[in-house]
Amino acid sequence: MQGHKPGMKKNTEDEFVFLPLGGSGEIGMNLNAYGYGPADDRTWIIMDIGVTFGDAATPGIDVIMPDPTYLESENVIGIVLTHAHEDHIGAIGHLWRRLKAPVYCTPFTAYLVKDKLREAGLIDDVDLNIVPMKGAFDLGPFHLRLVTLTHSIPEPNGVVIETPLGVVMHTGDWKIDPDPLVGEATDAAALTEIGHRGVLAMVCDSTNALVEGTAGSEADVRKELIKLVGELSGKVVVACFASNVARVSSVIEAARAAGRHVCFVGRSMKRIVAAAQSVGILKEDAIFVGEEEAAHLPDDYVLYLATGSQGEARAALAKIAHGAHPAVKLSSGDTVIFSSRVIPGNEIPIKDVQNHLVERGVKVITDRDRDIHVSGHPCKDELRQMYQWVRPKIAIPVHGEARHLKEHAALAKSLQVEQTIVPRNGDMIRLAPGAAEIIDETPNGRLHLDGSRLVQADDSALRERRKIAVVGHITVTVAVSGKGALVSGPALCVRGLPDLGDADEGEAIEALEEAADDAFSALKPVQKQDPNQIEEALERAVRRQAERIWGKRPLVDAMVLTV
Repeated sequence: MQGHKPGMKKNTEDEFVFLPLGGSGEIGMNLNAYGYGPADDRTWIIMDIGVTFGDAATPGIDVIMPDPTYLESENVIGIVLTHAHEDHIGAIGHLWRRLKAPVYCTPFTAYLVKDKLREAGLIDDVDLNIVPMKGAFDLGPFHLRLVTLTHSIPEPNGVVIETPLGVVMHTGDWKIDPDPLVGEATDAAALTEIGHRGVLAMVCDSTNALVEGTAGSEADVRKELIKLVGELSGKVVVACFASNVARVSSVIEAARAAGRHVCFVGRSMKRIVAAAQSVGILKEDAIFVGEEEAAHLPDDYVLYLATGSQGEARAALAKIAHGAHPAVKLSSGDTVIFSSRVIPGNEIPIKDVQNHLVERGVKVITDRDRDIHVSGHPCKDELRQMYQWVRPKIAIPVHGEARHLKEHAALAKSLQVEQTIVPRNGDMIRLAPGAAEIIDETPNGRLHLDGSRLVQADDSALRERRKIAVVGHITVTVAVSGKGALVSGPALCVRGLPDLGDADEGEAIEALEEAADDAFSALKPVQKQDPNQIEEALERAVRRQAERIWGKRPLVDAMVLTV
């Protein structure tokens, strides 16, 4: 392994620090940073810059990402991407303008990053550096070397970060797959060499730290998919993560063996396949057909490879399940294979899609029925092997919820790792000199992509949206003369409150109007000339009356028009 830059020397004030801003205490939204130098003048590199996705708790928010505010005023000299999953690259187009640093990644990842930069209007602004597999490069005081690992996407890399104060092994996402089908197997020789030379710390994936054994091999999944597809008649749809090119390749091979033509369905599936083909990763001897052509083939001669295995409402599979897809129609005798796992939090939408398929007479097969999925993250036996190879002095678990990180730390201690630190997002950890310790808590948080704007997670609009979702909303409008006389109204608009039926609904509106009218009448003459006092009185009165009617205290907005 090469050393750090010639002439680079340790300064007595230099520190080597690690700062997670996303991905610690949660799965997804990874953003980790390494700093070197004196406390008031550090040089930084960022390792991955990903997103997570909104849920019922964030109405109207599809994409969530780490808040990089702390790093915006720091000297960031590079953004290094370990692989192309959304939770590692998805924020690049949204956050790059805040950081404005060169980006480094391997060819497959670069293909997908270019798409994101193009969508963000940044393709001509970003210095995108393509690094070959097993490549090495220098960034300021950091010497970086890529180590080939295996995962559920092409070109996953661990990154060895060497500085004058010590070496860190940053694993990114990984597993140990002896036969990954796409790309090389884990570079055990390189990992062993790194361990022999001495590793200060390992920052490591914790996703499956609660699971004994190993994650399993893509080669075994391929065998089972070939067998399963060969048993089926009628139309077949296989839903999987588009980014798992090895799985895509296996589905294509299963279709070929069964004499079926493959039809890609879903934008992200087509995009990933194009990326894999562009860099020579996917070279299958199969017949691909478009959606219109597939619709005219005999049922037994087509296999659809679709996105939407997590029940995403706008993905291809959800449209198929609800009968809304323009080209793919399923019915009794057809089969949908879920070659994927259920990501926690997606249970309800996945069940919804599966139930709609079953109602159409479609047979649904999941990994509970057949061995058609393996994880892309290391289980305990794989973690043990990695620690035996790398032998770090310090273990820092990341990429996991609190229970995953603590279990990982306990496993590292059982393997005689000298020190473990379980980080939270925002913890500044000094790795060297001296014993590793948390030395500061930096500003951190989440940014929400709300439409086309990035807003803080505590943005007032989201708070109001949540409240409206729970209690409903009423608008009351009055027109008042300059002398404080009621010209018209009160007029009400009720949204999101239980339907009372036509008769009771009318009575409810009348009761709300009467409450608003009484509240206005009770105001003193001078108050009737103050729109703010009128609004406050109307909102209070309508809210109280609504609680009597519905048992809820809705959000009430009063509008006063001066005429």
